[in-house]
Amino acid sequence: MTQRTGLILDFGGVLTTSVAACASGFDRRAGLRDGTFLSVIAKDPEGVRLYADLERGAISQEEWNERTAALMGIDGDNLLGRVLADLHPAPEMIAAVAAARAAGVKTGIFSNSLGSGPYDIYGGYDLHANHDVVLISESYKTRKPDPELYTIMLGLMELPGEACVFVDDTARNLPPAEELGIATVLATDSVSTITQVEALLGLSLRPEV
Repeated sequence: MTQRTGLILDFGGVLTTSVAACASGFDRRAGLRDGTFLSVIAKDPEGVRLYADLERGAISQEEWNERTAALMGIDGDNLLGRVLADLHPAPEMIAAVAAARAAGVKTGIFSNSLGSGPYDIYGGYDLHANHDVVLISESYKTRKPDPELYTIMLGLMELPGEACVFVDDTARNLPPAEELGIATVLATDSVSTITQVEALLGLSLRPEV
């Protein structure tokens, strides 16, 4: 087996707290039935199309805000920022990734875009300074799980699939990575995710106590 020397990470829900939990909090604050927002972007045909267009960079965040809010019958002003108001860094996961990089593992962010404004989900994380590679889907006008994007990511990492681990909190984003020989981890809680990554890299990524 090729030694695994690359760690590829989704952003939201991996280096941050749960996006789904944020959506539930938004529903409550907006006076919507629990599950409304996630249903609109994952099940409503127009909502699904709009969200895919946002991730591909085919529409701006401002346009997405207005058109998606209209599907829910609410105000669209900074909708994404309001939905993700409770999103925070996941410090244990961030520290583990930093430990992997310090040990010589190449790290890369592989994230579907949500646009850059008015709300910037990546603000304050200094991704380019803290990781070797940053791929945001809108720059390539496609999105995960498009297999082409995974090949591009490996090219940027300058590593074969067998040398990489990929962590994502969305199950449908994992199979294209597995097809390229990448070991995958479905992110749940930080402790479980870190344990799985440690096993795959053969490294301890947490401080000894």
